[in-house]
Amino acid sequence: MKRLLIITYYWPPTGGSGVQRWVKFSKYLPARGWQPVIYTPENPEQLARDESLLKDVPACAEVVKTRILEPYALYRRLTGGKKEQQEVNPVNAQKKNWKQRLSLWIRGNCFVPDPRIGWVRPSLRFLKKYLAEHPVDAVVTTGPPHSVHLIGRGLKRALGLHWIADFRDPWTEMFYYKHLGLGPAADRRHRRLEQSVLDEADTVISVSPPVRDDFQAKTKTPVVLITNGFDEEDFPVGSGESEAKPDSGAAAAAVPPFRLVHTGLFAADGNPLNLWDALAQRCEADPAFRGRLEIRLAGKVDAAVTEAIRARGLGDRLVLLGYLPHDETVREQRAADILLLPLRREPEYAKVLPGKIFEYLAARRPVLGIGEPEGAAARILRDAGAGEMFDWDGQEALLAFLDAPHPPTADIGKYTRRALTAQLTQILP
Repeated sequence: MKRLLIITYYWPPTGGSGVQRWVKFSKYLPARGWQPVIYTPENPEQLARDESLLKDVPACAEVVKTRILEPYALYRRLTGGKKEQQEVNPVNAQKKNWKQRLSLWIRGNCFVPDPRIGWVRPSLRFLKKYLAEHPVDAVVTTGPPHSVHLIGRGLKRALGLHWIADFRDPWTEMFYYKHLGLGPAADRRHRRLEQSVLDEADTVISVSPPVRDDFQAKTKTPVVLITNGFDEEDFPVGSGESEAKPDSGAAAAAVPPFRLVHTGLFAADGNPLNLWDALAQRCEADPAFRGRLEIRLAGKVDAAVTEAIRARGLGDRLVLLGYLPHDETVREQRAADILLLPLRREPEYAKVLPGKIFEYLAARRPVLGIGEPEGAAARILRDAGAGEMFDWDGQEALLAFLDAPHPPTADIGKYTRRALTAQLTQILP
């Protein structure tokens, strides 16, 4: 069996479909003749960790860890926040105090490409020794954080390994890049590093067609599309429509609740104010609907989102579930009446495919998206017949979507983790 070294910051990951990508690849790689060898930090700084996902890691997988030194504890002391109080994505267009602006400037200009840069040199020293005794046939780096790609670049230069750079998000074209407060020197360094990764990798992977095209315009290295997806074993065929609703108590038994469900990170810059306005309008006009409505949010949610819901008189309709293990998240998705997919209100985000969209497809529940109607996510929803993407203004169309009949989702077999792993092995040496 060939050996594939996978360098990733997130292991075990959060439950998000994007960062669990390589857990799922690892699950199906052995059947394709590849043993996964995972290299990851021993002490990463993460919003959450989902140990339940490790059940998918095959017995033959080898996991190698080293410690990482990163400055996020200093950032929390500087800004006066606790770990559990941090924003989902502090690099955004939201108004910030001087401490936040200062810390963001330091992050953007002193840690290029990101605060995990300090892990690169120690990792190269460790891996050169490790690989001398435990050789591999290829190496994959998956980012962000994009500093991980610099480890792959160093191994390629030193050892000549076949190297694949997997981009789960863009680099300099990412929606928050413009909010980093970069000076000219830092911007030039980002762009030089990005170009060197694109040019020196044997293959580049992108998860979104528009991002693939952007990368391919910058380099002669082949750029292939392998999207995120869903594990069909997490979504047994035929049981989605009959999935039991989470218990809301005996009082809810006579009148079934109407559940709007969002899973994963819910950031302030994706706060769908027009949706909350529309729901408040419906609740005021229809007390029976108000009595049935549940806004169920599973995962890390920025305070601005919950404050906006409560400000519209919907606080008693809000159910904050917190972070859930992946299997519980799937149950929430499958028990939803409507799945919510609010996207970041940034023009660059039109090219991004949030990983959760594929699990939403697998749940086979109607998806109400709010974002760019012609963006990458909107096209996925249309192609699958799974829902509709609305813009950030207007309310009547949103209310109509809640009441409309929704046809079954089309064939989505190409997005299964098994099928995507088959695509991956086609580009391995």
